[in-house]
Amino acid sequence: MIVITGAAGFIGSCLVGKLNERGHRNLLLVDDFMSRPDKAPNLADKSYIAKYHRWQFLDWMERFHEDITFVFHMGARTDTTEKDWAIFEELNLNYSKRLWELCAKHYIPLVYASSAATYGGGELGYDDRHDIVGQLKPLNPYGVSKNEFDKWALEQEIQPPFWAGLKFFNVYGPNEYHKGRMASVVLHTVRQIRETGMMKLFRSHRPDIADGHQSRDFIYVNDVVDICYFLVAQQAPNGLYNIGTGEARTFLDLASATFHAMDLEPKIEFVDTPEDIRDTYQYFTQANMQKLRSAGYTKPFWSLEKGVEDYVREYLLKK
Repeated sequence: MIVITGAAGFIGSCLVGKLNERGHRNLLLVDDFMSRPDKAPNLADKSYIAKYHRWQFLDWMERFHEDITFVFHMGARTDTTEKDWAIFEELNLNYSKRLWELCAKHYIPLVYASSAATYGGGELGYDDRHDIVGQLKPLNPYGVSKNEFDKWALEQEIQPPFWAGLKFFNVYGPNEYHKGRMASVVLHTVRQIRETGMMKLFRSHRPDIADGHQSRDFIYVNDVVDICYFLVAQQAPNGLYNIGTGEARTFLDLASATFHAMDLEPKIEFVDTPEDIRDTYQYFTQANMQKLRSAGYTKPFWSLEKGVEDYVREYLLKK
């Protein structure tokens, strides 16, 4: 049995779909299913054997661990604008530590979601080396929580038989419809085009970067779940792994690709970055993907244009 926490969320539900596609039906899904009914459609066409609330699951795992062959821990509080540290401490740190300890105790492989938010402003680059983790300075409590768990994991003498912490860069794709403000720029662009015929992007507040030229390593969720499945089928060395494409692209590129996927000419305006995130805004990210490639992952990544086209035409315009 494979366990997926955060199974009703964006990446978690896409991972369930990928596992189904590869013939896996013996799946146990973990999430807070009651308080977020808006996530229910993400699992509407998926096959699995049971669902558990996240707080019930840990006790269940202690009792029935022999049935579990692999754990994907995708569940977390992911709101980068959330300022209440207690929420991150409870969900992103303490829960993850307990799950790690159970996997280590019962010899169960564990893959968990870390984040590129751990890199902060990129002062030390975007290398998934273990020796720099303690020096990283994330820009918000979410990033701090992810980095604190990475540090804790690296310090543990008792570990799962295989473990990987996945530093997700900017993931976009289907099943993010419930994410509201935290959804990708692709989804926001399609919604704004439908409502107003145009798109508003954040203005740059740095003199060295032009408006719309803030850059991210955007990765299509199809690539993310392919990497996750690779780690089940061919376990890599234990450790932290960047999950990006290795190529930074501008938000202007992303928005323009979305217009073109809708067969429209780009119509873009710029607005001030909201003050509550302006001081913690990342202007550039780009994953060093050498470690994952060295571990044996050879599949090419979707290009930004092809990924956006597939997402827009096959999902957003059909919903």
